[in-house]
Amino acid sequence: MSWYLAVLKNYAGFSGRARRKEYWMFFLFHIIVALVLIGLGVVIDSQIPYLIYAVALIIPTLAVTVRRLHDTGRSGWWFLISFVPLVGAIVLLVFTCLEGVRDVNEYGADPKLAPQAV
Repeated sequence: MSWYLAVLKNYAGFSGRARRKEYWMFFLFHIIVALVLIGLGVVIDSQIPYLIYAVALIIPTLAVTVRRLHDTGRSGWWFLISFVPLVGAIVLLVFTCLEGVRDVNEYGADPKLAPQAV
């Protein structure tokens, strides 16, 4: 849960790097909350709570994805490849699964070596 909150605290931070753990833990909790809200929406016959949540998390999701791409040594503009049908999503998935650059790159120091403020 602390990884999820760390991403939300850095709501629109597009600079820097995000570890794989930060990225995937955020997405795990994001999916859990989304499923709970969708289930709630089925019970109350309205998907408005889920839609509000989804819109509120567009920027943090984009920001953590850009930071994850930075960790692999790629520009955040690589996110746009996700708009290529089928292939783009697969390429982005592979990029987010790759290990980050072990040393300092143009986007900052290795987050594994930096002290965690979580």
